Amino acid sequence: MSQYQQDLDSIAELKNAQKGTWNGINPEYAARMKLQNRFKTGLDIAKYTAAIMRKDMADYDADSSQYTQSLGCWHGFIGQQKMLAIKKHQGTTNKRYLYLSGWMVAALRSEFGPLPDQSMHEKTSVPALIEELYTFLRQADARELGDLFKQLDAAKAKGEDTAAIQAQIDNYETHVVPIVADIDAGFGNEEATYLLAKKMIEAGACCIQIENQVSDAKQCGHQDGKVTVPHEDFLAKINAVRYAFLELGVDDGVIVARTDSLGAGLTQKIPVSNSPDDLAAQYNAFLDTTPVNSVADLNDGELVIKQNGELVKPTRLPNGLFKFKDNTGFDRVVLDCVTSLQHGADLLWIETEKPHVGQIAEMVNAIREVVPNAKLVYNNSPSFNWTLNFRQQVFDAWSEAGKDVSGYDRAALMSVEYDDSELAAEADARIQSFQADAAREAGIFHHLITLPTYHTAALSTDNLAKGYFGEQGMLAYVKGVQRQELRQGLACVKHQAMAGSDLGDTHKEYFSGDQALKAAGEDNTMNQFDV
Repeated sequence: MSQYQQDLDSIAELKNAQKGTWNGINPEYAARMKLQNRFKTGLDIAKYTAAIMRKDMADYDADSSQYTQSLGCWHGFIGQQKMLAIKKHQGTTNKRYLYLSGWMVAALRSEFGPLPDQSMHEKTSVPALIEELYTFLRQADARELGDLFKQLDAAKAKGEDTAAIQAQIDNYETHVVPIVADIDAGFGNEEATYLLAKKMIEAGACCIQIENQVSDAKQCGHQDGKVTVPHEDFLAKINAVRYAFLELGVDDGVIVARTDSLGAGLTQKIPVSNSPDDLAAQYNAFLDTTPVNSVADLNDGELVIKQNGELVKPTRLPNGLFKFKDNTGFDRVVLDCVTSLQHGADLLWIETEKPHVGQIAEMVNAIREVVPNAKLVYNNSPSFNWTLNFRQQVFDAWSEAGKDVSGYDRAALMSVEYDDSELAAEADARIQSFQADAAREAGIFHHLITLPTYHTAALSTDNLAKGYFGEQGMLAYVKGVQRQELRQGLACVKHQAMAGSDLGDTHKEYFSGDQALKAAGEDNTMNQFDV
């Protein structure tokens, strides 16, 4: 028996027990409303989606072609439309997630207005966006199920077989999918991280991504000036997130440990080492230092540490930060990742300066020497110039193979004059296969783009404004937007229904019967799209 039928029967039994006082209640309508609101709380969502992620991780371990993907969404409507599109074009939401980008929260959701990605936005805006995203996804479920119920009623009225429609209802695939949610560097100390993580999980987050930068000096991973924290500080925050998951009963919640060490050359403090080769000693070994032979080698206020039986002074900048040795980023990344996985993290995130499968694979292979099932969440970042990067990769590969590249200027490969060239075609083919290649060769379980919908909103608005305020006038909207919505079958062309008008009409009918004042009558201009 389906859940829908079980609910219908139990509500009918409950109604009968009320001795006639519930005669205005239709058990079938109540069962429908219950099915349309499958997830009652954010914690229901977090538990459901955590199980999905764990299964997907196991699937990937068995077969690297089973990687997962997401796009960053800065509004509930954007996330809803993304999942509607996935179901329409791919037929299933399987292996597709949402990504919540701290960059986009800062740039688009702060009451201060647009902000850089430096953890200056209100931290409460992060769980608020998670809740908003899931509100829109649940509404997408309710709308689609409502349409199926209408089809069911119409088939019943005509005396037609309803088995196929009922099967669609009983086996309905929800739009609710996992969110990988960015908590930045934790927005404060480990207690602050715990408190925010709880709010995020209560809103529905099954997966929290945290980075090893200093919280009050946090920078975007693709900008300069990044400062990392000692491992002990970072592990305390990983523990804080795990405690939040366990307290709320999301025992299989997922933690993504992000390292920015590849591009970070500074640390805020020198941790205390209690024994040779402990984590603090390993961290301190990367410090840039100079030997101290006598007190004369020191200026007032300078700091001295003992390393390998010798006294050295770490290089300290005027702002008090300490410098790492040059060319240690790779080794620091590997140590960061191994340490995080050995202390409670489930997945890794390595922020790189370019999308290069070989570079990522080299680091992952070093990590897997210690943790064989290590796998990544990877940022297919809009901060990369993908066209130039891959054209240069092809140029270099061809040069190394002895192929003639004299017709190309490596420094100018972004030029439009190369767009139709053989090199450009090869570069585009590598971009197209990048995710599959990196999943297979570089341990990437989840591919995401942090802020794609920021750029798509800007591009589509620019195109519309260019024509509408120019010679095309209204044709710019009709030809470029509305006609395309109709031709491509976007449900959003009926924006009243998408916003919940039809759902509201159905509920009014449930509540008021024939007295219901409904919006979807013959004078509703949305009917013009029933063609």
